[in-house]
Amino acid sequence: MTPAIVLAKRQKLSHQIHEYTHDAAAPSYGLEAAEKLGVAAACVFKTLVVETDKQTLAVAILPVNTTLNLKKMAKALGVKKLHMADPKQVERVTGYVLGGVSPLGQKKRLPTVIDSSAAGQERIYVSAGKRGLEIELSATDLARVLDAPFADITDTD
Repeated sequence: MTPAIVLAKRQKLSHQIHEYTHDAAAPSYGLEAAEKLGVAAACVFKTLVVETDKQTLAVAILPVNTTLNLKKMAKALGVKKLHMADPKQVERVTGYVLGGVSPLGQKKRLPTVIDSSAAGQERIYVSAGKRGLEIELSATDLARVLDAPFADITDTD
């Protein structure tokens, strides 16, 4: 049981765990999850870690079929600039491997922003802490547990 699942149970979140066989050759972990679970990519959310100009880390949760807009994320966090965090640092700080980083149960709780598209969905899927494992839950429950605001943080086409 991953720290994400332990936290979901401890917080008594209404959730469901979905497991699938991860293909190491998959070009996108998130799109692979959507395909294997048979759900729309807009319902599956990836967890990205960024580093701000103040050398602090933060988490962005956004649909797997979108791209993080660094300027919008910086604005949501109230900082001038940010960039993607170093992968080794992400693994060390969150306790999860890339492709399996869950917003729940991280070693150190980081400031988190959830893309506003999640607010309109009844249930979303996020990593449950390892590749091939997703947790389905309410976006509002996720926001409450993480004390995370909803904001537009993706690029618009």
